[in-house]
Amino acid sequence: MPPYTIVYFPTRGRCEAMRMLLADQGQSWKEEVVTKESWLQGPLKASCLYGQLPKFQDGDLILYQSNAILRHLGRSFGLYGKDQQEAALVDMVNDGVEDLRRHCGHLIHHRHEEDKAQYVQELPGHLKPFETLLSQNQGGQAFIVGDQISFADYNLLDLLRSHQVLVPGCLDSFPLLSAYVARLSARPKLQAFLASPEHVNRPVFASRKI
Repeated sequence: MPPYTIVYFPTRGRCEAMRMLLADQGQSWKEEVVTKESWLQGPLKASCLYGQLPKFQDGDLILYQSNAILRHLGRSFGLYGKDQQEAALVDMVNDGVEDLRRHCGHLIHHRHEEDKAQYVQELPGHLKPFETLLSQNQGGQAFIVGDQISFADYNLLDLLRSHQVLVPGCLDSFPLLSAYVARLSARPKLQAFLASPEHVNRPVFASRKI
């Protein structure tokens, strides 16, 4: 049996970054898919520490909170920078990703059509810090921090790819981010996962079939 189990809804959502990480690191995992109907019945929700998914199992260890899960995997696979300074920068990037993910989540789960125009207008301002960070690290030719991939790269990559679906062309004015998405998506094991039915057939956002 795989040592890892992801318990989540039938969507990419907050679990695709950890799936991408595991796939790229050559790991296997088990999926326990939770339907909306079973979630609304209540017992599973009541059993979750914070009353929400994802739930992640690593052997006997059970974790909640997607960013805590990513940090755990980052420590497990050496994806947390090469020293304390890089680890601090990785945390900073991941917090920036979380800020944008929350903005995006609010748009998707609430008044999508009414708010999308404003969201699209403000999106370049949210993307610019990541372009700046890339430009400051080996001219944007490597990763978001240092010279090795980190858990924050997977989280950022997932968010950027989701935005390419939500707002096509959103990276056109960010050449380093565009090249970054293409470069990381071409990593052999990650490319295979991104082409798999498991990824392709999962909707990006649970409440919208996009």
